[in-house]
Amino acid sequence: MHEFNPNHLKQLYIPSPSSHKGQNGKVMVIGGSKLFHAASLWALEVAAHMVDMVYYASVAENNTIVSQAKEQFRNGIVVPRDKIHDYIEEADCILIGPGLPRFEGLEEGDDDTKTLTEYLLKKYPHKKWVIDGGSLQTMDIRFLSRSAILTPHQKEFEMLFKMPNDKFQMTNQVQMPNDQIKKRARVVYKKAKEYECVILLKGSIDIVCSPTECVRVSGGNAGMTKGGTGDVLAGLTAALYAKNEAFLSACAASYINKQAGDALFAEKGYWFTTSELAHEIPRAMKKLLL
Repeated sequence: MHEFNPNHLKQLYIPSPSSHKGQNGKVMVIGGSKLFHAASLWALEVAAHMVDMVYYASVAENNTIVSQAKEQFRNGIVVPRDKIHDYIEEADCILIGPGLPRFEGLEEGDDDTKTLTEYLLKKYPHKKWVIDGGSLQTMDIRFLSRSAILTPHQKEFEMLFKMPNDKFQMTNQVQMPNDQIKKRARVVYKKAKEYECVILLKGSIDIVCSPTECVRVSGGNAGMTKGGTGDVLAGLTAALYAKNEAFLSACAASYINKQAGDALFAEKGYWFTTSELAHEIPRAMKKLLL
């Protein structure tokens, strides 16, 4: 397993000067609950910076929040949950999971995350999916789409693949010897190959595996342990996946996210917010891609 080569970022899709609205990607974000508002909104914010159209489907409370902030969401459409089928087919990529409630977090008015996730994955197996958060924590792996990118943290990986704690134990990856990182990567690679998907395992060192290859992505800092930074990464991954292939999208999202975090660290130390990370990503992309 080797370190991701940033030269591969040159392969990413760049909008043509002659392109028209709708040609540079459409993303749907399905997330949020009565308890978790911000998660899906951070994913939405990042995606809206990058693609031509974002469809946002959440519970009524979150839809209202986004509608009230419409001046910051000009290139998007707020979609009631009962209308998502009208827009899923049109979207190039669908992100599902940020802020969706786990079993113990369900409140009246929330969707059942497991039922919603498995139903949509089964109904639209041909679509590009990025699966995150509550969906990873509740779904049955049998419903996984082969075109999916999974963005789990350590615990979500264990839950999804029913890994015994002693088999895939959480460790400080910064201090983890290289042979242990390789051992962890072999576990992730095995699952990516078995289920024919791409897995972006989040950590101090991200591990990104497809059915044919694995890379590690170093960088980032402890300021990125704040709640919501994973939702920013999920939104970035979905936006890239709208116009790029899965493995490159996952690797590039991991690298760009860490570069943005490191730029904020150089300016503010550990004391930056998740919203600032979301706003830093376009600046990082300009520096890296243009």
